[in-house]
Amino acid sequence: IVDSVTRFAHAAREVAIAAEEPPVSRGYPPSVFSQLPRLLERAGPGITEAGGSITGIYSVLVDGDDHNDPVSDTIRGTLDGHIVLDRAIAAQGRFPAVDIPGSVSRLAKHNWTPEQRKLVSQLRGMVARFEETRDLRAIGAYQKGHDGLLDQAVDLVPRIYDALQQSPETGLSDDPYNDLAAALRGDRQAQHA
Repeated sequence: IVDSVTRFAHAAREVAIAAEEPPVSRGYPPSVFSQLPRLLERAGPGITEAGGSITGIYSVLVDGDDHNDPVSDTIRGTLDGHIVLDRAIAAQGRFPAVDIPGSVSRLAKHNWTPEQRKLVSQLRGMVARFEETRDLRAIGAYQKGHDGLLDQAVDLVPRIYDALQQSPETGLSDDPYNDLAAALRGDRQAQHA
């Protein structure tokens, strides 16, 4: 566990600037961007004959919620996936405060059945559509019946959020895929069983 890679990047920047390396990207010298992949790639598969691997969990702090700053951009390009936590979601009281459209796993699709892949793709699309139209719905400009995909998202995304929400005293589900599928069917008993 590394908390936080951003602090590592800030320290590497200070060392590089003290060594008179010129800054090139938002005050970061080039050596910072060559050190980040070396740090991150220490985790991963080991020597295949030995059969070992190292799992790395890294936190990244972004300035002002700018997920396109050079450090987070470099890290996102190096890792196989990332979970974005959003303080606006936490302020709504939804925990874990995961930004679904902003979070990605490049390897999850290899662990899902074709049916699961299809469902997850549809859910991500619905959540993205729901969030993109939040302002439109807030000002009352949304009218049911004009956009079938949006209508479906408005009906189902609150169920999706409810299924994904977890209180601190709730244990992990044995089958989160079936919980999500049950929530979409409106079967709330199956979801919380």
